Amino acid sequence: MDDKKIITKATKRLKERKFVKKLKIALLIFLLVLLIVYFVVGLIYNNGNFSITLDRNLYLKNKIIIYDDPDYKVFRSELYADPVNYFDNISYKWLPEDIDQHEGSHNGENYVAYSFYIENTGDEVSDYWSEIVIDDVIKNVDEAVRVRVYKNGESETYAKIGKDGKPEKHTIPFEDDKLIKLDHVENFKPGDIIKYTIVFWLEGSDPECNDNILGGEIKMHMQFNSEYVEK
Repeated sequence: MDDKKIITKATKRLKERKFVKKLKIALLIFLLVLLIVYFVVGLIYNNGNFSITLDRNLYLKNKIIIYDDPDYKVFRSELYADPVNYFDNISYKWLPEDIDQHEGSHNGENYVAYSFYIENTGDEVSDYWSEIVIDDVIKNVDEAVRVRVYKNGESETYAKIGKDGKPEKHTIPFEDDKLIKLDHVENFKPGDIIKYTIVFWLEGSDPECNDNILGGEIKMHMQFNSEYVEK
């Protein structure tokens, strides 16, 4: 074997080793990315499908609190609804008529329902902003979700605007892809209490409620702010 062939073989083996080394590094990076994604998704969904947060300034400056038990009124910056691990589609007609006549989590078959209160325990008239925000969506579940908001017994139902550019039947369109509802409550007097019940489900009559969203998930939260925060 002459020197030229020896050099060619050595060069080829060196290239093969470099390729294998790069491939191993690429696989390690890919696995690391998968682990990070898994950790982030797990962190997002660890506290269930729905939560409520209160801007601390509302409490510190205005003594506004949130609670889900009228017998336990203490400052809490967060409330959490019990999770539902699996959703099948249902009709809005199947929801109980007294669904807003409860406290805390009262989920039913294939829907999340959570009732809580916001109260002005201070001495001054105040106001606040509330918004319901989608944190994460898997497999476009938001295309078929319905979010019903009860506010002192009065309800409104929200849905993502249809593929035809028109609101879904009996619904108010989301503000945008992430913001479901924005509300400004003014003249919130000392001693005033507002009860909220948030219900969400997959609406079977929605054209986007099909096999494509099977295995999907959605997480959202409602937050109360002392002022409007433009996104």
